[in-house]
Amino acid sequence: MDELDASIVRLLQSDARLSNRELARRLGVAPSTALERVRALTRRGVIRGYGAHVDLKALGRHAEALVSVQLGRHQRSMYETFRETVGSWPEVVTLFVVSGGSDIVLHVAVQDVEQLHAFLVDRLATRPEVARFQTSMVFGRDHNRVLEPLDGEGPGA
Repeated sequence: MDELDASIVRLLQSDARLSNRELARRLGVAPSTALERVRALTRRGVIRGYGAHVDLKALGRHAEALVSVQLGRHQRSMYETFRETVGSWPEVVTLFVVSGGSDIVLHVAVQDVEQLHAFLVDRLATRPEVARFQTSMVFGRDHNRVLEPLDGEGPGA
């Protein structure tokens, strides 16, 4: 990625609704150049899609938790079944496959602690793949919404 590509990625991460004309204006390039660069970044997989950032609390999800899950056995079929099922539950915002003491970490967002307890006891604990889990409540969250390649990293480095 050259500096123009990095600038395009930075601007689109800040505001994905920028028109191609406005993007080109901010970059100081022709609209056709901006359009071709965005298309190339998309083809290369740097830009994977566009979306809206949603406030979980505005959706009534006031209780968030990170749930570290240890599976009973380490078989690919067990991981896949768990990921497909649990990853599709509406309470699960993100599912991470991790290393270390846990196999999976779930970011869960629900209405309140009672609903979180019900999720843990009535849904998660009943999954046959789960050996144990540990829950950490989320009290605050910061998110770096604009990512840039690290020195020597990324496509073309």
